[in-house]
Formats: sequence, C-alpha cells, structure tokens
Amino acid sequence: MTAAGIAPEAEQPKDFAFTSENLDRAKKIIAKYPEGKQQSAVIPLLDIAQRQHHNWIPRVAMDYVADLLEMPRIRVYEVASFYTMFNKAPVGRHFFQVCTTTPCWLRGSGEVMKALQDRAGCGNHETSEDGQFSVLEVECLGACVNAPMVQINDDFYEDLDYDKTVALIDALKAGQQTTPGPQNGRTNSEALSGATTLLNMRPGHRPAVPSSAARPGSEGSQADQPDPAPGGAPPAHEVAAQAEPLPGTHRGDAEPQKKGRPPQRIEPTGDHPGTADTGEK
Repeated sequence: MTAAGIAPEAEQPKDFAFTSENLDRAKKIIAKYPEGKQQSAVIPLLDIAQRQHHNWIPRVAMDYVADLLEMPRIRVYEVASFYTMFNKAPVGRHFFQVCTTTPCWLRGSGEVMKALQDRAGCGNHETSEDGQFSVLEVECLGACVNAPMVQINDDFYEDLDYDKTVALIDALKAGQQTTPGPQNGRTNSEALSGATTLLNMRPGHRPAVPSSAARPGSEGSQADQPDPAPGGAPPAHEVAAQAEPLPGTHRGDAEPQKKGRPPQRIEPTGDHPGTADTGEK
C-alpha cells in the first residue's frame, strides 16, 4: 500500500455522502459565503470529507462535494490534487509526515526514518501491513529550530531522535495518549538552557511597579519597589532617569546643541556656478 498518489479503481468506494452531522456543518460553512460564491467552501468541505472517510478522499467524495457546491467536478479534482494536506489514497491510522529538508536532515531526520522502518515496519511512501502506520517524506514543516520533527495526522512532534521516535511509535501502538510538541523537555522553541529574554513576562513573575505609581502612604515599601535587574544592577528606567545630559544639550533633544556663533550662509558669486565667494582677492 502506498501513502501517496491516487487510489486504484479497486480501492475506490462506489458511493459517499456526508453524515447528517457533517452535512449540517457543511451547510453552516457554505452559508458564510455570499450568494454565487459558495465554491469558496471547497477546501473546508474536502477536509470534512477526508476526516469522515478514514483520512483520505475517494473520487466519489470529490464528486459529492462538487455537486453540493454546484461546481464542475474537475475543479474539485484540481484543488484536491494541488494541496498535499488531502490524501487521495488510503493511509494508516497514524500518518507520519517526516520533514527531511536541510535543517531536519542536519539534525538527524535520517534516524527518525530509520526508527520508523525498524519499529513501524514501513518506509517512505509505505503503509505498515497492519494499516496502523504510513510514512511520507515532506518538505519544511516550519519548526526548524526544533528539528528534527514529524507531523502525525494533525499534530507536530519535535526535537526527535531515534530513541524518542521509537518511544512515540510504541506509545501509539499501545493506544496511549501522546503529547505533541518538543519531546526533549524544552518549552516551545526557547533555548535548551531555558528562557533568556522577556523574563518579566513569564508566568508567575511579579511586574515592577514604577515609583510614580506607588500608592499613597506606601512610599519605600518593598512591594512598590521595582524588581532589581540581574546581577544587582539598577533597573534600566532608573539608570535613564538619573543620567545627566551631555553639555550643551537638553533632555529630549535629538542632537547636542553646539556652542559658538551660528553658521553663516555663503552666497555664490554667479561667476562660477556651484562655487562660493570666499572674500579673498
């Protein structure tokens, strides 16, 4: 079995129709578009059809969507074949799309592919014999800083290596709940050593209270003092407030004001265009 391409005729079902629940969803989506523009709903309706039909869209489902939207069937075929998010052949219950573009490749996407071959029993463009896993190499999935990564159905799993991929496959085989995102303990895409910027915006941090916002009668209290900067240095706003202006400047000036007589305008003599009369004879 392949994890890409178009299903052969023998695997194409003879009929398709939305369930009553999905038909209601489709009608609500169509109603969002102006009269005569219902064809714009083709992508969300194809997505509903794919989710209803075991994560792939047979040709009869494309025909059904085309008829529902009153558009030529070939137009629906064009949309379904253009976007790689639509599967036109059966895929496994757990569809692994493995990024093998340069950042993921440099960070070990080959080991991820090897783990899938060893543990799931399928490689690129293949589906396991039990129908549980399908594998497809794809281009950049947009999480290069967390490379290597894979997309399994709708979820991203990042910061993988051989062992972490094997553990992920084993958990899916056992029907266990998996946690999308980084698999090495990092938070989102921050540095492995932890956050280094915007620390005052992290959960649990108490923001500094400027002295001008202190409550009456609480001057000097610890609660109203700004948090000290790392290393014991005073906060930046205090340093800026205490700094003295440069000589000849005033606070708020864009540039220092130079002392001395103002510059004099030198008029050209007209004898030589572009030259000025220096007063010398």
